[in-house]
Amino acid sequence: MTAGPAVAGQVRRKLRLGVIATAVTSVLALLCCVGGAGAFLLTELGGDEDDPKLAALTCDPAYQVNLTGDMPRFAEYGERQLRNAAVIIKVGQDMKVPARGWVIALATAMQESALRNLANSTVPASLALPHEGVGADHDSLGLFQQRPGWGTVEQRMTPSYTARKFYQKMVQVPNWQQRPLTVVAQRVQVSAYPDAYAKHEELAGRIVDALAGGAARTVEIAGKAVCDAAAGDRIAASGWTAPLPGGVVSGFRTTARPSHHGVDLAASKGTPIHAASAGRVLVARCDPDRSGRKDCDRDGWPNKGGCGWFVDILHAGGFITRYCHMVERPRVVPGQSVAAGEVIGLSGSSGNSSGPHLHFEVHKNGDRSSNGADNPVPFMRKRGAPLGETG
Repeated sequence: MTAGPAVAGQVRRKLRLGVIATAVTSVLALLCCVGGAGAFLLTELGGDEDDPKLAALTCDPAYQVNLTGDMPRFAEYGERQLRNAAVIIKVGQDMKVPARGWVIALATAMQESALRNLANSTVPASLALPHEGVGADHDSLGLFQQRPGWGTVEQRMTPSYTARKFYQKMVQVPNWQQRPLTVVAQRVQVSAYPDAYAKHEELAGRIVDALAGGAARTVEIAGKAVCDAAAGDRIAASGWTAPLPGGVVSGFRTTARPSHHGVDLAASKGTPIHAASAGRVLVARCDPDRSGRKDCDRDGWPNKGGCGWFVDILHAGGFITRYCHMVERPRVVPGQSVAAGEVIGLSGSSGNSSGPHLHFEVHKNGDRSSNGADNPVPFMRKRGAPLGETG
């Protein structure tokens, strides 16, 4: 994907407690839709970047989606399809649905219609409804391929109507923001292919970023995150959250620790550890030390080896997260499905550890080995759930 056009506009944000922001005045912020490249920057803001008033900014999207302006460029979709995506996002904004819902709705429409307003043989020629193709299902219509029970033919061929109907049913799904996208979409759609939605999640997040000012990511000022979408156990629009509040105290594959395939997050003993995203538990056990001894029910020490009590979770897109050095047996078991933000254990110092903390890893392509390890800091920042700066 290539970056969308820069959008200049007046940025007005609210303070977290509902007070209208007065700290940011005469601001013309440049919002650069960088899609998969990560957060958008607010570099024109005056004042000290450490000003507590700035830290109180909410994570609301920077601006309402524009239905008539130029569309960003995506290799996967054309202009007409992106305008349909903009309609879906706009309806979600008007209904005050959290941005996570926009990602779910987009991914669903991407699977059902490839973001095309599909007609079929049941559409009377007299209606002359605009459409962008003919669907394969004889009685399903529109962006979400809704069947007759969802409304009349004319209604189901109206993108704003179909998006509203989708959101109305989606928000009734219990804990929809924490659950896997594919589970929520399936509860709404009742599709014959319930696992197909997940493959669209990453691109749907990038489209939301490009069309709604980085709503699926993190806001930064002068390179520092001032709007952590995962703060306070919240789930970012991307579906990810920080595993615990502590910042990074030891980085990924540093000069001093080239074989450190994750990052260490500051945490006192007994701090709840949250699943960084919804997924399925692959491993939850005691990792033996270098001698093969399993002794995780006491504090470890440097050079002992092993993760101690640890958990591996498989997420959509083939990503795997690892959580090491828990103080006691994990609260989950292999094969268990977990929601984003669900407590999976407590931080500790078991295994190769000199003190309480969480060792956190991210792996790509379903590869649990060191070959699949990726730096968690930029990975999580791109998903609106930054881990903090390396100390």
